[in-house]
Amino acid sequence: MDLILWRHAEAADGAPDIARELTAKGRKQAEKMAAFLHRYLPDGSRILVSPTTRTQQTIAALTSHFTLVPAIAPGASAQAVLHAARWPDAGGTVLVVGHQPTLGEVAAQLLGCNDYPPGIRKGALWWFSRREREGSAQIALRLVITPDFL
Repeated sequence: MDLILWRHAEAADGAPDIARELTAKGRKQAEKMAAFLHRYLPDGSRILVSPTTRTQQTIAALTSHFTLVPAIAPGASAQAVLHAARWPDAGGTVLVVGHQPTLGEVAAQLLGCNDYPPGIRKGALWWFSRREREGSAQIALRLVITPDFL
């Protein structure tokens, strides 16, 4: 199974938090990452998106086919994200579009470093793979990329 964590692109400050929209820079970040994903995201991938405006605008650069998941809204736990993705047993590829610090906490759990969750930059992707090798489960961090490198 592959799990891709995509932090929403840059959004304007404001209230209510759920309605914050992407900035012009954020729209460009989303477009760059969407172009990358068009090349590398496997067909048939499940796409789970937080119900905020900024996450929906981020994924809109890639597709209109996604599932809104209230359980991964801002403030969600890492466990809620992993449960929604059905990690590690779902098979295939799951793309989650969400928020910090939750996505960093998911990454920390997968990397085995819960005490020091990484900061995932706005618009960035972290791509994990889980596989069985010689009777043992292995988790590999396949890719970390930010929009400014595309």
